[in-house]
Amino acid sequence: MLNNQSPPRVIRVLLPTPMRRGFDYLLPADCQVQEGARVRVPFGKGSRIGLVAALDVAPQVEADKLKAIDEVLDAAPVLPAALGKLVRWAADYYLHSAGDAWQQALPVLLRQGAPASGEEGIWQLSADAAKAAVPKNASKQLAALARLQAGELSDFDLAEQSFDRATLRTLADKGLVTLSHRRQQGQPFWTSPLVVNPGPRPNSEQAVAITAINSAKGFAPFLLEGVTGSGKTEVYLSAMSETLKAGKQVLVLVPEISLTPQTLRRFQKRFEVPMALLHSGLTDKERLSVWRQARDGELGIVIGTRSAVFTPLARPGLIIVDEEHDASFKQQEGFRYHGRDLAVVRAQLEQVPLVLGSATPALESLANAQAGKYQKLTLNQRAGGASQVRFDLIDIKHQPLTAGLSPPVLAAIKAHLGRGEQVLVFLNRRGFAPTLLCHECGWIADCQRCTAYPTVHRGRQRLICHHCGSDRPLPHQCHSCGSTQLVGVGLGTEQLEVELTALFPDYKAVRIDRDATRRKGSLESALDGIRQGQYQLLIGTQMLAKGHHFPDVTLVVLLDVDGALYSADFRAAERLAQLVVQVAGRAGRANKPGRLLLQSHHPEHPLLSQLLTNGYGAFAEEALVERRQTLLPPFSAQALFRSDALKAEDAQSLLEAIGQRLQQSAPQGGWVLGPLPAPLEKRAGKYRFQLWVQYQDKKVLRQWLAPLLAELEAQPPHRRANWTLDLDPIDSA
Repeated sequence: MLNNQSPPRVIRVLLPTPMRRGFDYLLPADCQVQEGARVRVPFGKGSRIGLVAALDVAPQVEADKLKAIDEVLDAAPVLPAALGKLVRWAADYYLHSAGDAWQQALPVLLRQGAPASGEEGIWQLSADAAKAAVPKNASKQLAALARLQAGELSDFDLAEQSFDRATLRTLADKGLVTLSHRRQQGQPFWTSPLVVNPGPRPNSEQAVAITAINSAKGFAPFLLEGVTGSGKTEVYLSAMSETLKAGKQVLVLVPEISLTPQTLRRFQKRFEVPMALLHSGLTDKERLSVWRQARDGELGIVIGTRSAVFTPLARPGLIIVDEEHDASFKQQEGFRYHGRDLAVVRAQLEQVPLVLGSATPALESLANAQAGKYQKLTLNQRAGGASQVRFDLIDIKHQPLTAGLSPPVLAAIKAHLGRGEQVLVFLNRRGFAPTLLCHECGWIADCQRCTAYPTVHRGRQRLICHHCGSDRPLPHQCHSCGSTQLVGVGLGTEQLEVELTALFPDYKAVRIDRDATRRKGSLESALDGIRQGQYQLLIGTQMLAKGHHFPDVTLVVLLDVDGALYSADFRAAERLAQLVVQVAGRAGRANKPGRLLLQSHHPEHPLLSQLLTNGYGAFAEEALVERRQTLLPPFSAQALFRSDALKAEDAQSLLEAIGQRLQQSAPQGGWVLGPLPAPLEKRAGKYRFQLWVQYQDKKVLRQWLAPLLAELEAQPPHRRANWTLDLDPIDSA
C-alpha cells in the first residue's frame, strides 16, 4: 500500500519498445531506487522490465493515470557508470529507442528479471504451505506452489516460469514460502600471481608497435595495419601482458564465432589467467555467468563478438578489435549499432588504449588515421620468415571449366597436393547449386515468399531459401511440364566438395560452411583436423577466409569474384579487395611459399590490376580519393530508411511521405534519394523499399532526422507498413 503521509514520487522508466521516450510510474514511498536500476512495471495487460532513467520527474500524463511500479530489481545501477554512458550515447547517436538499446546491452536473463548480483534468492515451501488454501482463481500462485513442491527454485531460474518474483513475495507474505540467499563469487584475478609464458621474440616492426601501445596513457586509439601473417596477434599478446600485470582487464572483440575458440587457445597458451568467451553460441545461463564474472573482476580476459562491447569490467585496461574492417561488427537487425565504433567510444569513456587490427583496414579507419584521430602502426613483414604470397590472375574466358575450375587451376591443385601440402578453395556460396532448372522447358524453382531463387541442398534433398529460410523437399518433377530432367545450375560449396573429391580421390576433403558446421563442436573438430593434417583439400566460405592459421596451406584458389566488379554498391570494391587479401593470407604462413590463384572473366579490370600489382594500401589510397571526390562515406554521413509491407504500394507510399517531409526540412547540401525497391524487393512475404538520406556532417544529419522521428511516432503517415532507420548503413540488402 502507498504511504499516505509521503506522496509517491514519479520516476521515468525506459522500456523495450520502439518508442523513443520513457514512461512515467509512481514509486511507492517505502521503495528506494537509483537511476540505472531495473524495475518491473505494469505495461498494457502484462508487465515489463525497464530501466530507471530519471527520478522525481514532472509526469507527462495526468496524475490519476499513473500506475505504481511492481518491483525494484536492483539495489544499484545494473551497469557501471561508463558503460551506462556508452549505452545512452549509442541510443542517441543511432537515433534508436533508449529502452530497446538498454535491453540489447544486457544478457537475456537480466532482461527477464534474473538477479544481476552474484547473490541469488532461493525460494522454498514453508512448513505451513500444505495447510494453506489458495483461491482457485490465483493461477500464478497455484503454479508457483506446484513448482516448489518439486524442489527449491532460484531467482536465476525464474525467467523460465509462468510466474514472477512478485507472486513468490505474495506467497511469502502469506507464510507459504520462505526466501533465503546464496552467494557464489570467486576472487578477482589480480589477487592471484600472473603467469606469462614466453612467446617468440618480436621483430623490429612488432617491437615499435608494442612499445607505442604500452607507453600509452589514458585513451589512445591505434590502427594496427599488418599484412596477413605479420604477427598482429603477437602484438596484442605483448600489450595484453602489460595490462594484466597492472591488474587490469582486457576486452577482445572478434567478428566471427569461429574465431573465438582458436583465439581463446592462443591466449591460454600465453597467459595462465581466468578468461572466457562471449558469443551467441552460449546458453543464456552461460552468458550471464560470464557477464557477472567479468563485472566482478574474476576474468582477466574477455573474448567476444560484437555484443561483447557491452560487457562490464571491474578494471578495464585495454580494448582490442581484431579484423576491425569486418562487416560482422555491424548489427543488421533491431538496434543497428557498429561494434567497432562503440569500442572506440567505450575506450574513450573508460580512458584506456584501443587497438584496431586488420590486414585490410576499413576506409573509415584509414581516413581517421589520415586525419590524426588514430595513431597508425604498420607491420609489413610476415612473421617467422614467411614469404609474401604470390598472386596469379587466371583469365577463364574460352577455357573449359570443371567444377568451376580452369585447367591451370586444376594442375596447380594437383601439384601442391602431390608435394604433401594443403589447398584451400574459396567459394562464398553454400549449398549444392543456387538454382534448380528444368532442362526440358526452362522452368526455374522460385521462392514463394521472396524475389529470389531457393538453393539446392542435395545432401539434405531440400530446396532452401537463404533469405527467408523457407524449406521444402527437392521436387522430382517440373511444376510446369512434369519432366524429371531437373538440374542444378551454378556452383555451391556442397557441389564443389563432391566434384573435388571425385577429381582427387587420393586426398581427403573437408567443407567449412554454415551447413557443414551446424552441430555443436563440429567446427572446432574440423579446424583441428585441418591443423593436424587429416585433410588436404579445404573448401569453404567466409568462415575460412579470416584469422585462421594453417601452416601447411600453400595454395588458395578464389572462385567467382566477377559479380563484385560491377556492383552498384559503392562499397563492393572495398569488400572485394579485403576478401582477396584476407583469403590470400591463409596461404604460406609458415616456411613454405604461398600462392593465390584468382579466376576471372575480366582480368583487365583496374581494381584487380591495382590490387594484385600494388597491394591493398595503394588500392585504399585511391579509393579514399574517389570517395572524397564523390562525397561518399567516410567523407559524408548516410542514413537509410527501410520499409516493408504485404503490399508494395503501402511500403512505397510510407517512404514517399517520409521523403517529402525530409525534403521540406533539408539543410543546404542535403539530399534524399528514393524510395527505391530494395535489392531483394520481396522477402518473407513482404515487399521492401528504401530511402537514402545523406549530408556531409554527421551531427547535422542527425539534427535533420530527429524531429521527423518524433513526428512519425506521434502521427505516422499510415500503419499498413513498418519502417526502420539505419544510421551509417554498410549493407543495402
